[in-house]
Amino acid sequence: MRNLPPEAEELERKQRELAQLEIELAERELELTTLRAALAALERRYLEVVGGRYAQLDRIEAEIAEELARRRPTDASAEATARAAREKANESADPVGNEGVDSSAATHILSDFQPSDELRRLYRQAARTLHPDLATDPAEQDRRRRFMTELNKAYGEGDEDRIRQLLREWHACPENVQGEGTAAELVRAIRKIAQVRHRLEAIARELHEASESELSQLKTRVDEAALESRDLLQEMARRVDAEVAMAQRRWNQIVRDKSVWKKTVWTSLSVSYQLVPT
Repeated sequence: MRNLPPEAEELERKQRELAQLEIELAERELELTTLRAALAALERRYLEVVGGRYAQLDRIEAEIAEELARRRPTDASAEATARAAREKANESADPVGNEGVDSSAATHILSDFQPSDELRRLYRQAARTLHPDLATDPAEQDRRRRFMTELNKAYGEGDEDRIRQLLREWHACPENVQGEGTAAELVRAIRKIAQVRHRLEAIARELHEASESELSQLKTRVDEAALESRDLLQEMARRVDAEVAMAQRRWNQIVRDKSVWKKTVWTSLSVSYQLVPT
């Protein structure tokens, strides 16, 4: 049986506790980053498949409302309806952009985020190695944060090679050489434990907020439909296409009515002019 000084025994206990927390932290960061990446991938696909169609529908509805308001210049209600319709059209057009969503904008961006076992393993390894909450010095935390940001980006893009490169860069950093001393190590371990626990609490809140979001609820519906071999977003797109077609027919009718009205007015004016005595 080893006869260690009290501070050395306490250090061992804290190091064991910290090791377990490091594992839990890596798992929770993986869970959060996976959820964020999956929601981001769904949002991109939604904008590509459905969002552009809604933007088109809202644009036509705004044009209809504005034309009707022009025909009733003294009608404040019609003007308010037109203004609200244009604001809605602008809002729906912003996320899509004038040219729509470019699904080939980046090589690694995935339309449906399904991380491989190897990608998840690499993320765990990297998170346990360079997580900012495993450091106590503010400058060191900032350095680790930069690595963590790159790690999350690489994971979200499914880029295993980039994660391996980040690990190589990390291990090659001279800043990673640490000093010795039981007392100093004990203080560092205690502070790291506090930081990790604080981050775990923050992750729990972020997971809850993300899982309660409208996008997460849509993901649940999309996943449930996929189990039935259905593509929910394509079904939504077809419904919006039908609404767009109806709105376009209304707009075409309004344009035709306007043309007939102008022709009638012009004919009336011409007849009146001919009837005026010379």
